[in-house]
Amino acid sequence: MQRAALGWRRRGIKIGFVPTMGSLHAGHMSLVTEARRRVGPRGKVFVSIYVNPTQFGPKEDFSKYPRDLARDAKLCRAAGVDALFVPTDAEMYPRPEGAAHSTYVVEENLSATMEGAARPGHFRGVTTIVAKLFNLVLPDVAVFGAKDFQQAAVIRRMVRDLNIPVKIIVAPTKRELDGLAMSSRNKYLSPDERRQALALWQAIQAARKRVRAARRGIPAATLKKQLRAFIHRQSAVRVDYIEFFNPETLLAEKTVRRGTQMALAVFIGKTRLIDNARL
Repeated sequence: MQRAALGWRRRGIKIGFVPTMGSLHAGHMSLVTEARRRVGPRGKVFVSIYVNPTQFGPKEDFSKYPRDLARDAKLCRAAGVDALFVPTDAEMYPRPEGAAHSTYVVEENLSATMEGAARPGHFRGVTTIVAKLFNLVLPDVAVFGAKDFQQAAVIRRMVRDLNIPVKIIVAPTKRELDGLAMSSRNKYLSPDERRQALALWQAIQAARKRVRAARRGIPAATLKKQLRAFIHRQSAVRVDYIEFFNPETLLAEKTVRRGTQMALAVFIGKTRLIDNARL
């Protein structure tokens, strides 16, 4: 993969990159479209598919994460992807002479809250695998989805701090017609859970309505309490966290106003989903 990328770069051909864990959907394809737009008709678009074990906790869904490589490859061909990179664990985490992988990339500031607090070690796995993929694919542009807002911020900071020569693009969240953010994990939901999953988007809409109607800022603690009560009307839904923060620094804000970023994570049955939006 790196050899092909080097050859294209020497010829002045730009490379756009979309890293994924597979189980592709229209949200992923919108990232491919954005990558193509960024590199132009002469450019090359790479997609990687790798379910990265180091970003999953011991009790998370690594073993059952949906995998369908044949379908994913078909979608990529239809979208005009130039190269599909599907590395193995041995390629991404080589163990010469049996030595365990012991080198990781760690961002220590933006990754400390929200997903970082709820899923210890998660971002260490994300930054490590993304850095390794960047080294192999050598992209000019890499496209990530806004649904994983904190992840995109962490990767952008990693690129800045480590002088990695790639431009990070964050594309808008792709949603179903009823507002639910597209996610590979939506496949886990039963029909009733799928209905209750709308509580994430409805909570965001409720927060936006409150902020628009308020003459001054709303105490974050008050709004969190109200939104938790609103979400918990759904019997299968349990809130993991609701946070209000500055979209640039990711620092929590005690007062919620227009321009504040909201993020939340909930469990719907055994399935954990996230969403976020600017208020």
